[in-house]
Amino acid sequence: MVRTLFIAVFLSLYIIVVGIPLLIWTVVAKNPDALYWAGVRGVMFFVRAVGVRVEISGLERIPACACLFVANHTSSADAPAVVGAIPRRIAILLKKSLFTYPIVGQAFTLAHFIPVERSNHESAIASLEKATEAMKEGQSFLIYPEGTRSNDGRLGGFKRGAVVMAIKAGVPIVPMVCAGAHKVMEKRSFVLKPGVITVEFLQPIDGSAYTFEQREELNARVRAAMAAALPEDQKPLV
Repeated sequence: MVRTLFIAVFLSLYIIVVGIPLLIWTVVAKNPDALYWAGVRGVMFFVRAVGVRVEISGLERIPACACLFVANHTSSADAPAVVGAIPRRIAILLKKSLFTYPIVGQAFTLAHFIPVERSNHESAIASLEKATEAMKEGQSFLIYPEGTRSNDGRLGGFKRGAVVMAIKAGVPIVPMVCAGAHKVMEKRSFVLKPGVITVEFLQPIDGSAYTFEQREELNARVRAAMAAALPEDQKPLV
């Protein structure tokens, strides 16, 4: 709990001291790069400061073009590890409620993150379409195809939104597997423990090689690749 409190206090100060000036700069310069990287590196600094180490492999597999990164989701601790591992500025589809937070919400908007209202099907489809158009224009995205955090660290079932986006945008999917985050911070827990989180980029899968009618096949292929790369205690049971 002390580690969690440390991050909460000092990250809040960091957001105020660094975030507000960078929000203003982003509006003036019309370029979110400085804001994005200050956010990512700031969060990673505080994560390391409380004894969490992130080990990254497979960076050489990432294509140079715009792509869709897909990752498993087990804990609040895997978000900074996954985003911090990606060596380029990305956009993310996030819960709409997160955009209501002061400073942070404005930062998400300026960084071109896209809000998703999961309970509203039409709104959620519109958000996916907006992200798809952005990928066609060269913006890489990150999405969690499970749609929610795993209860036990094991890979869950995949929704089809991610593969549909990749097919429509004609971009490669880069599967990512994150292991150990659920041991660092369990679901619905505020206790942050020291430990190691590993992030591995897997072989990309060309979304343009699939048609909309083949979305289930592509979804199964992506999930199978991720399942095979996860440690035994995080592999899906079915």
